[in-house]
Amino acid sequence: MTRLQDTAHAKINLYLHVTGRRPDGYHLLDSLAVFAGAADTISVGEKCDRFSLSIQGRFGKGLEADDSNLVLKAARALQAKSGSHDAYRLTLKKDLPVASGIGGGSADAACTLRILSGVWNATESDLCALAEPLGADVPVCVRQQATRMEGIGEILTPAPEMPNGGILLINPGVGVSTPDIFRSFAAMGGIVQRTKPVLPSQWSSMRDLVDLLRQTANDLQAPAIAHAPIISDVLTAIQSQSDCLLSRMSGSGATCFGLFPTPQKAHEAEEALTQTATRLGWWTWSGPFHQNSPVGTP
Repeated sequence: MTRLQDTAHAKINLYLHVTGRRPDGYHLLDSLAVFAGAADTISVGEKCDRFSLSIQGRFGKGLEADDSNLVLKAARALQAKSGSHDAYRLTLKKDLPVASGIGGGSADAACTLRILSGVWNATESDLCALAEPLGADVPVCVRQQATRMEGIGEILTPAPEMPNGGILLINPGVGVSTPDIFRSFAAMGGIVQRTKPVLPSQWSSMRDLVDLLRQTANDLQAPAIAHAPIISDVLTAIQSQSDCLLSRMSGSGATCFGLFPTPQKAHEAEEALTQTATRLGWWTWSGPFHQNSPVGTP
């Protein structure tokens, strides 16, 4: 078959409210998820007897290409759904930091479903049904478009398309445990009662978006800073850049983002922080938001 390739874009939580907790222990969330241009890449190679995975890229070292890998789980789930016995050699180019609050593994799994949907003619509904058991963030990563996430991540509502602004991502290279962050969240007071944000039908500008975001928060940011104080340093570094409209942490950390009026302004902020980032070993990326492309279109 012709070699297929698709991109798994970084998922950014512009806000993240913890709204409750189910009896089974899962936390209920309300979050506005968008996607940045930064991405991993999944490639489908030649047929083989059984799905296999090769991992490359800056952050590929240490990742296991075994049966627990979400890419292989996604591929085998779709294979079973299709009733096919065909299998392929897969390659993951891992350019996004691992376990960093930007949905890297979930995005990779969703990307695998999308790209193989073109092989087996699976529908978007098929992919969403397969995505949910793979992880709470996988369904939103299937379409890679601005989406409001609720429940434990399975209730998805389309959000306004992002304005033509810029985003800067910085990961300080420290790992934080999501379960530990939630435990600290509970210890620090837990759920905040607040009015549910009302999203408009469209954003008139980046400043319009930021005006709404200033009324929201990432409830996990303070607990994450307690575990990894360097997150606060990253947020300060981003906010100190000229033209930065907002800085905040994504997910349960430790990646932080800054919003800027244009992609060029985000690039300029990244360049201004190059020396600091190089000295401290921070991963950085800047550019535009990723806008959705149809499922099944590599």
